[in-house]
Amino acid sequence: MANKKKATRKTEDNKVIGIWIVIMLVFIGEVFFYAWCRVQCVRLQYDIGRQTARAEALAATQKDLRIEQARLKSPARIMTIAKRELGLVMPGSEQIVVVP
Repeated sequence: MANKKKATRKTEDNKVIGIWIVIMLVFIGEVFFYAWCRVQCVRLQYDIGRQTARAEALAATQKDLRIEQARLKSPARIMTIAKRELGLVMPGSEQIVVVP
């Protein structure tokens, strides 16, 4: 009978130890999951910061390109290039021919 009590006691102790091991594994798993989530959050914050800086740089470049486009489309600039580089002149009244 004493052996039966010891065997029962041992199986109960083994169950308690098993339950504690499961509880500890779940706790350790939660800790690792929490740490992984925090690392991912920090990584995303860095990515967001990099992409925000990139978007600002691209917006500045776009603004510069629009200013340059407006400068290149300027009628005064086009007329200057036509006169200097191409030798073009505005037609005089004697050069205009009206087609009926």
